[in-house]
Amino acid sequence: MTDLCYGIIGCGMMGQEHLRNIALIPGARVGAIFEPDAAMRVAASGLAPGAVMVDSLAEVLAVAEVNCLLIASPNFLHLAQLEEIAAIRALPILVEKPLFTDPADAPRLAALRAAYPAPIWVAMEYRYMPPVAHLIAQAQAATGGIRMLTIREHRFPFLEKVGDWNRLSQKTGGTLVEKCCHFFDLMRLIAGCDPVRVMASGGQSVNHLDEVYDGQPSDIWDNAYVIVDFENGLRAMLELCMFAEGARYQEEISAVGPAGKIECLVPGPGRFWPAHLGDAPVPQVIVSPRDPKGPVVLDVPVDPALLAAGDHNGSTFYQHQGFARVVRDGGATQVSLRDGWWAVAIGMAAQQSAISGQAIDLTRVDYAPKG
Repeated sequence: MTDLCYGIIGCGMMGQEHLRNIALIPGARVGAIFEPDAAMRVAASGLAPGAVMVDSLAEVLAVAEVNCLLIASPNFLHLAQLEEIAAIRALPILVEKPLFTDPADAPRLAALRAAYPAPIWVAMEYRYMPPVAHLIAQAQAATGGIRMLTIREHRFPFLEKVGDWNRLSQKTGGTLVEKCCHFFDLMRLIAGCDPVRVMASGGQSVNHLDEVYDGQPSDIWDNAYVIVDFENGLRAMLELCMFAEGARYQEEISAVGPAGKIECLVPGPGRFWPAHLGDAPVPQVIVSPRDPKGPVVLDVPVDPALLAAGDHNGSTFYQHQGFARVVRDGGATQVSLRDGWWAVAIGMAAQQSAISGQAIDLTRVDYAPKG
């Protein structure tokens, strides 16, 4: 079995979750870490004491033992870092979402996709949450062919990040790119085809209204509705609210077709569940056939060790498990550059729609993937 030696670019909150999960993968270790923030460097070194701390991405690539990479830096840095890696030493990469934050950067991503010789896996970990994966696997049989798909996320506001980079749309790509590209990826995965039209309404209603960073007021949205039409006629809707952390479940996903309905209920991070309420909720999948009626409820518990390693219901571990197979055995990634690109393009179209008040035809915009 080929050992994995990761080079890490960015070790803030999400990067440290990756470190905890890499430690659970047999034969995997961290060889080098590039993290400019002093406090995050200290935290990362405690989680990966065998890693050498370096001062640039180029120095990560210069460590001979490193044979794969993780990019977990702020959103607006991802594309330039991918291009730098391509120019120096093309290794297999697991890159956090979103791939890019500016519609004008789509041609750069197209060039990277055409030329990069090694696997690039985009970190769409929501696919791998056990209750979500169960819904995806059973949805066609339970519904008789999905006609409507609804994703609701009722959660806490954006957390504090290094330098507060996530408070400005210029650095994040905007909430419907930064946060919601996960959900647009799920929609497209479940639909099994590409989207054709997006309609949205959204804005900043409650959170960060009085915050100013480097002279710029925070402009990050905290709620939205988005409707996406797909090539096969499936209609999907996202309902996002980021001032609803009092909810029992953070994500609720339902798929409905002529035979019935299947839904999954996913709790938020266990560390945010109040101790006085007892045990945190257990994820569930509910199948509700039309005839004969009779919902069936299935608990889908997550391994406590995986819950302790991060905030995403074990999905980060399963994602690394899949990435490790690609690095060791070759083959295609499960989440390609095209997948990650589409997730961003839908988010950009949704933001454009919400601002303009018009539906956006995705077959005509120049920031969506071609081919």
